[in-house]
Amino acid sequence: MEPVNTPIFNHQQPGRIGVLVTNLGTPAAPTAAALKPYLKQFLSDRRVVDLPRLLWWPILNLIILNIRPKKSAEAYAEVWSDEGSPLFVHTRRQTDLIREQLKARLGDQVVVDFGFRYGNPSISDGIASLKQQGARKIVVLPLYPQYSATTVASTFDAVAEDFQQRRWLPDFRFISHYHDHPGYIEALAASVRRHWAEHGRADKLLMSFHGIPKRYFDNGDPYFCECHKTTRLLAETLGLAEGEYQMVFQSRFGREEWLQPYTDETLEALADEGVKSVQVICPGFSADCLETLEEIALQYKEVFLESGGERFEYVPALNEDEAHIAMLASLVEENLAGWLRSDSPLQEVPDTAGNEERSNIHPIAR
Repeated sequence: MEPVNTPIFNHQQPGRIGVLVTNLGTPAAPTAAALKPYLKQFLSDRRVVDLPRLLWWPILNLIILNIRPKKSAEAYAEVWSDEGSPLFVHTRRQTDLIREQLKARLGDQVVVDFGFRYGNPSISDGIASLKQQGARKIVVLPLYPQYSATTVASTFDAVAEDFQQRRWLPDFRFISHYHDHPGYIEALAASVRRHWAEHGRADKLLMSFHGIPKRYFDNGDPYFCECHKTTRLLAETLGLAEGEYQMVFQSRFGREEWLQPYTDETLEALADEGVKSVQVICPGFSADCLETLEEIALQYKEVFLESGGERFEYVPALNEDEAHIAMLASLVEENLAGWLRSDSPLQEVPDTAGNEERSNIHPIAR
């Protein structure tokens, strides 16, 4: 424990703008022991599962957490690398590249770090890192193109919970979605065109988004609508006719009805109808992860081929694609409007008087 008279905050530190990049998160290792606390944190989030606690607690703790960790660990092991989980690796690289671009444009007044909603480094870890680097203003960029309460609002909850513990709250901005951002749509389209140039086109392009319970949409979540708009804009940019593409939803959990049509059932139906080749892109995922590399590229490929399909290809997520990173950096910069003025108090006021006592006053107060 720190002695009570030991300073824990440096008031002499020059103020900067902080950028916090966030994503869902990842377990620490592809083992059942690591998956259990990760899944417990994830499935205890009321934004993710909004069932009454008295009903959900025994289901989660007595059934799910005794069965699912081993199965999930086996799935993670399929895609794990020496650097860690795909989502961790890509989020770290994306953050580094966004930092490089913003530093080139804006200099040292902007600092960038990342944090996960579940697992480590946490969102609080990311905020602490930015604060330690002098961030007095923070913009949060959740890497979820389409807004959903299950992802974006949950991220806001974690930020708010952290702020409740802080003495000095930063000025704060929050990017809630970018599902129809022209740069995002064009980056997606360019990735599909590159895939076509290398592999040729398939009979059908599926745009697969992570599902949510239909009840959440009925209660006002705009996610379904934003997925529709992303799908329409991407199809228009690629010049696809109505029968050449389809929007679908993956990763459903439990017995409740989720957003439809379901990806796996659609693949089975297409094969039954005589469709021989499909390509799948996941426009709701900013980085490849378990749900794209294991669920789509492995499980659903098997579903399609075993149902009679002949060719299945997954179009990778944008990850560290140059156009993707440029779009994300520009999106951040758009949300820094008014924070980059030359007369901003973010600039430290020099102590020209040479007064030792005066140097103990924070720059903003001088």
